Amino acid sequence: MVTVLEYKPSREGLGEALLEIADQYPQLVAIGADTANSTSLGKFAKKYPERFVNVGIAEQNAVGIAVGLSLVGKLPVVSTYAMFLAGRCWEEIRQSVCYNYSNVKLVGTHAGLTVGPDGASHQILEDIALMRVLPNMSVIVPSDANEAKVAVKKSLEKVGAVYIRLSREKLPVFTSPEEDFVIGKAKLLREGSDCGIISCGVMVYESLVAAEILEKQGINCRVINMHTVKPIDTEAIINTAKKCKCIVTCEEHQVYGGLGSAVAEVVIKNYPVPQRFVGIKDKFGESGPAEGLMLKYGLKAQHIVETVKEVIKYK
Repeated sequence: MVTVLEYKPSREGLGEALLEIADQYPQLVAIGADTANSTSLGKFAKKYPERFVNVGIAEQNAVGIAVGLSLVGKLPVVSTYAMFLAGRCWEEIRQSVCYNYSNVKLVGTHAGLTVGPDGASHQILEDIALMRVLPNMSVIVPSDANEAKVAVKKSLEKVGAVYIRLSREKLPVFTSPEEDFVIGKAKLLREGSDCGIISCGVMVYESLVAAEILEKQGINCRVINMHTVKPIDTEAIINTAKKCKCIVTCEEHQVYGGLGSAVAEVVIKNYPVPQRFVGIKDKFGESGPAEGLMLKYGLKAQHIVETVKEVIKYK
């Protein structure tokens, strides 16, 4: 059984990471858009007010300021709701951050359906696609708060643009803070040869639960935590395809352009096998409790179980 250590929003990993490494990176500057408490930048802002910039509800300005700070040797981290960072600021991110090879870290919180009551206007389901299509951009989708904390720290060690996608809702924490984390290197969480389940973000936990259910039914699944969608771990995908002969991808995101598409691009070029996608099927979200929305939109363990059983038929 998957051991849950606690329930915590992955966005809290951002604030904890910045506080822990602030003294290590004196050039670190955090930038918010009137959302510091929501994104968990609040504690950093309180302790280091001279290293925090609040631009107000002006997300595009936040990105522009971050680029300017990076050009004079600062290490800027911009964080606000993912809908308004990846969505509203896409042109600024493309032109000023990526095109100019800027060393800016972008952390989009409150991503996906699990924003819940905030509804479709805030439930960005397209940000992985928007960010991974940009040259010079790395895209990381941590599975829980502990992994988010490590991902933020590792992103600061990497020169170049990084987008990290975090959640609002309290979610199961099942990884250890001491676990190794390498950008671009997937984690093998469970061995199996009947089907490969490749997931990111909140869907990693659901995948592990689904694998336990399937094991009781005589189906052994390999579970991969693909926390980095770009650069994607090509080797892990090919090895999974060869060993399992079929793949199911799981993401809290549109099935178009996200993790599933990234995996399919690798599979079709290197070792074609049947693949099915668990994700949002070309729809917008709606207001409601996070758990209820996950159920309605087919993102729970039971839906992964059904999809695995379907794809195995085509091996």
